[in-house]
Amino acid sequence: MRVREWQDILDDVTEGRVDPDGWRAVAGDRQRGLGEDLCLGHPARGLFHLKTYSKNPYDVKGVGARVARKVDDGIDPLLPDRESAGRFAVNRPPEDEDEAKSMATRLEETLRVHGEVPTTGEDLFTDVMEALDSPAFGPMEYEFADRPDRLDGLADEFEAAEELLNAELDDLVEDDGVDRGFQ
Repeated sequence: MRVREWQDILDDVTEGRVDPDGWRAVAGDRQRGLGEDLCLGHPARGLFHLKTYSKNPYDVKGVGARVARKVDDGIDPLLPDRESAGRFAVNRPPEDEDEAKSMATRLEETLRVHGEVPTTGEDLFTDVMEALDSPAFGPMEYEFADRPDRLDGLADEFEAAEELLNAELDDLVEDDGVDRGFQ
């Protein structure tokens, strides 16, 4: 397992050539310390674990690693399914004006079609993400002021990764000096 900057992990997620709606995520507060945990899983890409904190409102820092090469039967139940969770998406900006116009046209058409026929929120979400060419989207369990049980289950499953990522994030927090107000 190689610990890297959190944005590098998200780049791996967005650059992977897999079915974009196969991703699932779970996130919430860290067990101890400042920041949040995020686990992103895809059957063909594996499980990625990120730990981040906001140094200030404009600067998010963190670390992450790929902790499993595939989502197997041991990991699968720890990730949310479509029926029991909210949604998340990872998007990348259009590369140029022509791509932005094309994306806007696809989005307008998608919204027009969904406005004319009966649809579900899940179908609208999926079609909008496809129109925006999102590289990763799917169900997500997220706790704003707590920690989901699924996140604890993943931490227990990958205990060594949890300890290493915690130590790396704690070093970043200490180096930035933002932990002084929380002691």
